[in-house]
Amino acid sequence: MKSYVIDAMRTPRGRGRAGKGALSGVHPQELLAGLLRALPDRAGVSLSDVDDVIIGAVSQSGEQGANIARNAVLAAGWPIEVGAASVNRFCGSGLQTVHFAAMGVASGAQDLVVAGGVESMSRVPMGSDGGGVDGGNVELRKRFFQVPQGISADLIATLEGYAREDIDAIALTSQQRAGRAIDEGRFDKSLIAVKDAAGAVLLARDESPRPESTADGLAALAPSFVQMGAAAVGPQGETLDQIALAAFPEAKEIRHLHTAGNSSGLADGAALVVVASESYVQSRSLRPRARIRAMATVGSDPVLMLTAPSIASEKALRKAGMQARDIDLWEINEAFAAVVLQTTRKLGIDPERVNVNGGAIALGHPLGATGSMLLGTALDELERTGKQTALVTMCIGGGQGIATILERV
Repeated sequence: MKSYVIDAMRTPRGRGRAGKGALSGVHPQELLAGLLRALPDRAGVSLSDVDDVIIGAVSQSGEQGANIARNAVLAAGWPIEVGAASVNRFCGSGLQTVHFAAMGVASGAQDLVVAGGVESMSRVPMGSDGGGVDGGNVELRKRFFQVPQGISADLIATLEGYAREDIDAIALTSQQRAGRAIDEGRFDKSLIAVKDAAGAVLLARDESPRPESTADGLAALAPSFVQMGAAAVGPQGETLDQIALAAFPEAKEIRHLHTAGNSSGLADGAALVVVASESYVQSRSLRPRARIRAMATVGSDPVLMLTAPSIASEKALRKAGMQARDIDLWEINEAFAAVVLQTTRKLGIDPERVNVNGGAIALGHPLGATGSMLLGTALDELERTGKQTALVTMCIGGGQGIATILERV
């Protein structure tokens, strides 16, 4: 059985800095509720038909705790009969909710599911749940002593032999492409402006891009993870760099190359994707925008952590009976520039097909929402260009990857 994407929408991304971003004064439930209120008219569906709402959020504490999905449904004024669940697969959460929705409708268990994600990094910063990278489990650390993602990104760059210029080039391209996409209105179809309680617009377009960035300006930025790598946290006083090198001694040293300019930015935002079964589409005479052709998740080394997008993509391609060259557009989440570079080279992808409208380096990465946002961006671009297939993939904390193949209808 098939699963169809009826619509996708998102808020603009605001800067994820407390008191500085345009969305930092908005409760995360309300970020999501604004989209939920807009959904019925946009998607042309009845709320009484919604079987479930599944929302990704990474830092599920404080304002994002207490099952943010259910509370946002209530805040939006939806019928109390519509239930909701919150999901955490780290950065892949917003794409995982789409997978769960697609599974539900393709199995015949459900007909209409609203998936999506939300993250207010200005109000609920990373690490707010207090779990760190491993929940403080000293027994687990005897098997895998996980390091922060920035250390992993620099380790990947070192092992792959990337130069600082290589990863800065990814960042510069992201900024330029995002600037062009905004100027040409390529995101407008999916954007829902965020308003305050009085109806005044707080943010109508993405807040973070810096299309005026230059290669020289990026090169002047200091590496972000040198001090972190030197922190002594091991049982014998080992530094994070030493712990990572113990797992990958062939690196010999970690060259710290990632900066604030070539890593994803902190962001606030929310996104929704409406997923329906084939029978529901036919019975309601709906015109779906795409179908989900294949989905995959994988695990990978939890110390190196960020190399699984290529593995997940290969798995999804096998399920679809496709090869990388068959995909028209790729969305590889720009958590760090080295991730995009490593995935592109590993799969032999033409860089001109990758992140054609920029990515999280320029636009920001609202953790739990990004996956749903990327799917919507890919769908809009397929329709704009008349192309047929897109693959969305993301690296995930703890050594995981996720991939979704979308086919335009």
